[in-house]
Amino acid sequence: MKQRTPVVINILIIIGLLIVFYYLFVQSYAFLGSPYFWGTVVIAAILAYIHSAIGDLIENNKFKKLSAEEKAAYLAEKKIPFLKRMYDAAFKKQSAAEEKDILIDHGFDGIMELDNQLPKWWVGLFYFGTAFCIVYISAYSFTNFAHPISEYEQEYKEQLASIAEYEASQPPITIESAKYSADNIAAGQEIFKTNCVTCHSEGGKGGIGPNLTDNFWHNQPEKTLFKNVFHVVENGVTGTAMQAWGKNGVLTGADIQNVAAYVYHINQEQPPITPAQGGAKPYGDEAHWEKE
Repeated sequence: MKQRTPVVINILIIIGLLIVFYYLFVQSYAFLGSPYFWGTVVIAAILAYIHSAIGDLIENNKFKKLSAEEKAAYLAEKKIPFLKRMYDAAFKKQSAAEEKDILIDHGFDGIMELDNQLPKWWVGLFYFGTAFCIVYISAYSFTNFAHPISEYEQEYKEQLASIAEYEASQPPITIESAKYSADNIAAGQEIFKTNCVTCHSEGGKGGIGPNLTDNFWHNQPEKTLFKNVFHVVENGVTGTAMQAWGKNGVLTGADIQNVAAYVYHINQEQPPITPAQGGAKPYGDEAHWEKE
């Protein structure tokens, strides 16, 4: 009569499997705080105890039918701790007498083959792998689990949320705190395309508005170019089509900082677009900016 697995071990295995299966479908460990998960654990534990109790009744009936020697051998084996018994079963070496019973009637070059049973831990891993494969394929087919596009979109949303949270916690950018950074040029270019090309044309070459790539400026309220652009975009120019983008609430301080970085870039870090190249004629006085 074979020894049975203790009910505690069965419950631990069931909990481990439930954690794996829940994670495959929920895709996070948030379920560990869910009453539904722990309710499933309690129900599974109760069923395991009921199964163990039924097994005890069957085992007792079988035990009564054993001979005295078989009863003694069974009780002696039962005293061996479960983990040690599993270890011995996994790495058991057959005696010569046992090998005769499992010897297969064929061989080659004097080498005989034994019909050994596979270790229980190996068989258990095989069954677990098979069950895991079925659940994994089901989760992949009918949920968003392990889909790279879904994972990317989720991480992208989380990243945008963290950026928004960070920006909300930061003080608003003003002309005093604004600083030029090459990292802001690309974002400033997108804002420029959306709001500024109508008057200043693509690349800032000028049209209705003045050419932003040359060194002639009609408005020079600040001593540095970057601060000057920030001031003009924020406050606008009275009597012209240049509205106060910042004061009107259309652009935030961060937006104006980005636009100022882009204008600074096309004015100081790129060659000017001359009238011969399609740029507007110089407008205003030649500027002598201080270094940033």
